Amino acid sequence: MTATREIQRPADEVFAFFSDASNNPKWQLGMVSCEWTTPPPIGVGSIYQQHARFMGRDVRSVFEVTEYEPGHAIKIETIESTFPITVHRMVEPTGPSTCRVHAEIGGGPTGLIRILAPLMRGRAQRSVDQDYDRLKVLLESR
Repeated sequence: MTATREIQRPADEVFAFFSDASNNPKWQLGMVSCEWTTPPPIGVGSIYQQHARFMGRDVRSVFEVTEYEPGHAIKIETIESTFPITVHRMVEPTGPSTCRVHAEIGGGPTGLIRILAPLMRGRAQRSVDQDYDRLKVLLESR
């Protein structure tokens, strides 16, 4: 799955917001809580815990930052979860106070629920699109 949005805010501000997982409940529907378990600053090896609800199910996950380019890109991967995913978010300036955000999300359910993966894919893409629409609205209203 992918999502790309043009955001009318400076790239460094957008990156600072979306690379801080504690902001996830502000823009990701179904996100119950998200907190860092390693001390700042954020970088490769940083870890956070997340509690979300997706398709009526609780999903508790632990993520690790596996790539980090300050101001440009962050890649996170689950290290504990019933729904393992990898998320790679990038931002590039398109002007003095505008930028483009691009995200690539991969992974899916494990265990018996994996047989539902083809049905879940469309719903998951809609959810991702809505999340990035919320991110755009939230950041542009600041």
